[in-house]
Amino acid sequence: MKKIALYFGSYNPIHVGHLMVAEYIVENTDVDQLWFVISPSSPFKKNDRLLQASQRYYMVQVAIEDDPRFKACDVEFKLPYPTYTAVTLEKLSEKYPDYQFVIVMGADNLENFERWKNYEYILEHYQIYVYPRLGYNPTPLEKHPSVVMISAPQIEISASMIRNSIRENRGVTYFLPPKVKDYIEKMDLYKK
Repeated sequence: MKKIALYFGSYNPIHVGHLMVAEYIVENTDVDQLWFVISPSSPFKKNDRLLQASQRYYMVQVAIEDDPRFKACDVEFKLPYPTYTAVTLEKLSEKYPDYQFVIVMGADNLENFERWKNYEYILEHYQIYVYPRLGYNPTPLEKHPSVVMISAPQIEISASMIRNSIRENRGVTYFLPPKVKDYIEKMDLYKK
């Protein structure tokens, strides 16, 4: 059975921090492939600065297009709003019955995981691979049998920092995959 890691995010935009975590996961765990699941929106985030889902999906595609270890996944674009991880997992498990799915998340998300809709269902049916984030407190969920703590390097690059830098005309060359940077410049994104 093929094991697929699902790395959920808004990817607004995808950046080298995301790619570094993704590469660490595929190279240092038992997963066969990692899918970047682009969320059209998040019940926990303000969406006022969120680019159109199709633009964020495109940026993920061009960032990973030459790497067969990764895939861009738009499954949530076809689900009712707001999208919930438990529903997405059910849909993917139905569509790909021969795949075993695991979730990748940062420790900051694990800290708030009990606020997620149907989080008990997720813990009962799926593994969660958690990578460290600076400034987040340990939680009892770290000891749950479905939770696997991964000692990935801590990469503190945020999409909001990148968006702010672009808005303020500061360089972001080494924070973004080159094709993503080119697309952002060509489309004049994040300037306003």
